[in-house]
Amino acid sequence: MVSRYDRQLLLPEIGVEGQRKLSAARVAVVGIGGLGSPVATYLTGAGVGTLALIDDDVVSITNLQRQVLYDESQEGLPKVDCAKARLQAMNSSISVVAHHTRLTEQNAMQLLANYDIVVDGTDNFSARFAVSDACCRLGIPYVYGAVNALEGQVSVLCCGHATYRTLYPDEQATLAMPHPGKAVVGVTPALVGSVQASQVLQLVCGYGTPLVDKLWTVDLRTLQTFVIDL
Repeated sequence: MVSRYDRQLLLPEIGVEGQRKLSAARVAVVGIGGLGSPVATYLTGAGVGTLALIDDDVVSITNLQRQVLYDESQEGLPKVDCAKARLQAMNSSISVVAHHTRLTEQNAMQLLANYDIVVDGTDNFSARFAVSDACCRLGIPYVYGAVNALEGQVSVLCCGHATYRTLYPDEQATLAMPHPGKAVVGVTPALVGSVQASQVLQLVCGYGTPLVDKLWTVDLRTLQTFVIDL
């Protein structure tokens, strides 16, 4: 199976040792939609050893424009089950664990306790607060990502001084904010999710400078990007 990773084994940032670390890594992806689709796809391709998928939703035709793990024949089926089958077919050497449930403040610790890194593919504030709080208590990195229309952002939280509460200090005011809306072009979560997957590879293999305590933003109207200290 080593041959499937030939191209990334050539990179000095990864190599054989990095591939061993990837094979031993345990990563949880919360939300397998627009962001979770590219995250899970590229982590599967890279050979992350154990991938947990956490989502309580079903496949919807209206989401296929950006949730590229699924197809029309799967409408109405649990996303985690469809995603698990697709990902295992892509890479039979990894373990994919499906949790068909909604992550909440009550179950976050139990769902995330066995993983090394958590990646955020959610689209609601309450889940993000729950993920961030659980990751802080567990002492594991939280790779945050969010999209809105043609804009996106990524950060690595809970392994420095910054948490999701650094971005949104007032939880009650944040939960009362209107949802940013459903308007989004599929390439926005594709790009942001790919950056999140890249952050996971950096954290696992130990190369480059991950976005710890920093917020990366992109505007696809102009392709302007910024990195902001938190």
